[in-house]
Amino acid sequence: MDIGSVIRQQKFTDTYQKCVINLFYTANFFRDSHLSVFKAYDIQGQHFNILRILRGKHPDAVTPGYIKDVMLDKGRDVTRLIDKLIAMGWVERQVCPQNRRKMDITITPAGLKITEEISEKLQDHDSDMQNLSDEEYQTLSHLLDKMRG
Repeated sequence: MDIGSVIRQQKFTDTYQKCVINLFYTANFFRDSHLSVFKAYDIQGQHFNILRILRGKHPDAVTPGYIKDVMLDKGRDVTRLIDKLIAMGWVERQVCPQNRRKMDITITPAGLKITEEISEKLQDHDSDMQNLSDEEYQTLSHLLDKMRG
């Protein structure tokens, strides 16, 4: 369904504005659709994003600054998000042995396991929303990269 019909707006300043509105609407659609999966684990999408970042760097440690730099949603308090993951036993924080002013963040074996479990549930959840071909997804991803410059 066309974004104009979805949001009940037919006039847009130009095609760029219509596209950006569609991007925001679609991003929020997917974010909201994942809430039920995250709620089952008592986390938010930002927690899962941190777990994925740590899994991608495993077994190496990363700093909170690195996490903030590569997070999808940069507007969150990374320290509080990490604190919750530590309390859940999925993440560890230690003082860096080479630089005592720096904190090292790593994912635990339990964190690796839960990240895989959540990833599988998200993949199952999203399976009915995958309406494009691999080539179309590749083209869309390329166009989004190009929009950001």
